[in-house]
Amino acid sequence: MAEASGTRRREAGMPFILVTVLLDMVAIGLIVPVLPLIVGRFTASPTEQTFWFGAVTFTFGVANFFASPILGALSDRYGRRPVLLLGFCGLATSFIVTGLATALWMLIAVRLVSGAMQANAAVANAYVADITAPADRARRFGLLGAMFGIGFILGPAMGGLLGAIDIHLPFFAAGTLAIANWLYGFFVLPESLPPERRRAFEWRRANPFAALRRLGALKGVGPLIAVIALANLAQFTLHSSWVLHNTFKFGWGPAENGWSLFVVGVMSALVQGVLLRHLLKRFSPQRLATVGLIASALTYLGFGLATQGWMIFVVIVVGTLLGGGAQAAIQSLVSNAADAHSQGQTAGSVASLTSLMAVLAPTIAAPLLGIVSHLPRGDMRIGLPFFFCALLQAAGAIIAFLHFRRQRAGHAPATA
Repeated sequence: MAEASGTRRREAGMPFILVTVLLDMVAIGLIVPVLPLIVGRFTASPTEQTFWFGAVTFTFGVANFFASPILGALSDRYGRRPVLLLGFCGLATSFIVTGLATALWMLIAVRLVSGAMQANAAVANAYVADITAPADRARRFGLLGAMFGIGFILGPAMGGLLGAIDIHLPFFAAGTLAIANWLYGFFVLPESLPPERRRAFEWRRANPFAALRRLGALKGVGPLIAVIALANLAQFTLHSSWVLHNTFKFGWGPAENGWSLFVVGVMSALVQGVLLRHLLKRFSPQRLATVGLIASALTYLGFGLATQGWMIFVVIVVGTLLGGGAQAAIQSLVSNAADAHSQGQTAGSVASLTSLMAVLAPTIAAPLLGIVSHLPRGDMRIGLPFFFCALLQAAGAIIAFLHFRRQRAGHAPATA
């Protein structure tokens, strides 16, 4: 009877963590349409704006790269909840100080601090792994992805509307929401990792480069690390380019950029929250990952080729329907390869790899956008960063296809 009661308490954690992730993503989404514009207040030209926005993004990524495996390992030692609470503090500080910033150095400094304090996505993934059997992880990671999508339905749309009133308003709204999330986490969110499954903290395990090596050593994962790296580099290059690309090519402001991200969120929530569980009944995670990566490569190509704003919305809808399940599928394969005592460390290692790509992406996106920032509106060449993303994703799709084919060949029964 006691065991059944414990199971019910553990299962109750899933809706709690979904609410936490939703609030987190709404807060982050609020600032997406306006952060490049805040940077632009302190610069004199589109080229300079592109460079310094890349620097602000780069700073966060560097701090997060070194901090993520430490925070993941700490969550294996002390539990997921304290590390999530720390992350909410970091986000609240970052949002509010950014809204109050009067100089460019303040933006860079606060992004450095907040990057070192938060690994919310990685810890949320570990939380879900704690309370979920391996066979159900792809579906539940899909639900987590749906919360990311819903957060991007609400956040950017609200940020665009608030930014059209005052460019600083979205940052104060996001800071308030991050504080509310901290209060929710402190008073409501249950811990997912029982004391008997915790492990001692070791600095050698928190080394980001050692963490990446351990990630590659997981059985059956291998080349998927390269796939994750390429996919994340493409995604962060897209993120670093999105608002400024649309501003340069279509003349969009905060409202239009916010609505475009609203559509991204709607489609992500639909695919990962509704369609994915049906697809997993018919197709393996390996098949979904391969098809999704190919579709994503074509989606990036479509973004680059678009010469009118309405085309972006068409590409978002079609591309997400075809490729939206890839991330959850790959995530479940990596999580299932790790044991129950190292889910936080594994999630932290993936987050560290993701952060490394977030470090590299602005150094690529900013020069590529700088090359084309002088071109007239509607010029297809302004899509240069997205063409680069398509090449990265295509390379990832090829690596994944070859890896899964070798796995199938290795499992095939021998013939006489």
